[in-house]
Amino acid sequence: MAERDTGAQRRSGIRRLSQATLVAGAIVLSGCQTVVPRGAVPRPGPATTRPSQPQQPVFEQGIPKDTARHRVALLVPLSGNNAGVGQSLANATQLALLDSRNESVRITTYDTAPGAAVAAQRALADGNQLILGPLLADDVRAVAPIARQAHVPVVSYSNDTTTAGNGVYLMGYVPAQSIGRVVDYAKAHGVTSFGGLVPNGVYGERASTAFLRAVEAAGGRVGSLQTYDRVSGSMSAAITRMAKSAPYQAVLIADGGSAAAAGVPVLRRNGMGGARIMGTELWNSESSIASKPALEGAWFASVSDGLYRQYATKYRARFGAAPFRLSSLGYDSVLLTIRIMRDWSMGATFPEDRLRDRGGFSGIDGAFRFGRDNVAERALEVQEIRGGTTVSVSPAPTGF
Repeated sequence: MAERDTGAQRRSGIRRLSQATLVAGAIVLSGCQTVVPRGAVPRPGPATTRPSQPQQPVFEQGIPKDTARHRVALLVPLSGNNAGVGQSLANATQLALLDSRNESVRITTYDTAPGAAVAAQRALADGNQLILGPLLADDVRAVAPIARQAHVPVVSYSNDTTTAGNGVYLMGYVPAQSIGRVVDYAKAHGVTSFGGLVPNGVYGERASTAFLRAVEAAGGRVGSLQTYDRVSGSMSAAITRMAKSAPYQAVLIADGGSAAAAGVPVLRRNGMGGARIMGTELWNSESSIASKPALEGAWFASVSDGLYRQYATKYRARFGAAPFRLSSLGYDSVLLTIRIMRDWSMGATFPEDRLRDRGGFSGIDGAFRFGRDNVAERALEVQEIRGGTTVSVSPAPTGF
């Protein structure tokens, strides 16, 4: 069962009922008064007992008590700039409940856009024993200490590994895993000389570290690793600097597919026409990636799209729009909850230790498990852009 937090409606309903009770009480009292003529001495009447007052109804704050369902909170942005992806995540959790025909979980959605900390406090006051979300790293940081104090685990959709730990688990797609997978695949196909282009910023820093470590672990060599700003001409300048150390057998462009496609012609003009282009998990979130001719033959590693395509079809049929690619995290987080529910007694706290099952879990995005750092380790496949579509050239493992 899925619902929205409706605190304002509950408070309004309580005020109206309280006012109606006061009005009814005044009418009853006015009907029980005895009129005594002026100047007359009232005679003592027979002893009477005070009538018992009817018991007034007790109204409680929060969502109604439910002893037949586990309470789970979904914290996502439903307003503001990220409302689209937040609503898609919320729709995905509802679809997961419908597909599983599960009636033992109540998911209540709370909007994090006005304030993630406030949303978390409302969720805990409503008695939720597990938090799914938030989406943004800053929101995770705001929610984490509040949830930790209440001993409620958080399964977040962020990919910022610095927010994991102390009761926070990350389901987001981590660039280090994607880069490590595609580098290993390239090495297995004879690539030993690599170049790299990474944007400035947090994502670029993490991609750079992951790339250097992955190439070293594979026994390869990074001839040049250049950074650029996401402004006109900056990538071209970085490519010019990279060309001084050419040739390379493969070049990683750790950015979105559109940015990579814009950079490839510049690489070709600077004497790197034979280099295989490699991308990251960001490419899988762009539906038009395969239609970019510049990326023909490029490799990137990501979660498998096989089950996702079936999910997207069902999503469109129910909600009348295409889902955001990240919404599969919402679907899989519900499957995860239902799986653990076997060991979750009704009314008890969520069994957090079950999140650390080394056998892992499975969902639309394939097999995954939480490592010692509380970050989801995923079974990834390598895809190649070929003839206007993406082709799996190295399938993802089915388990661990």
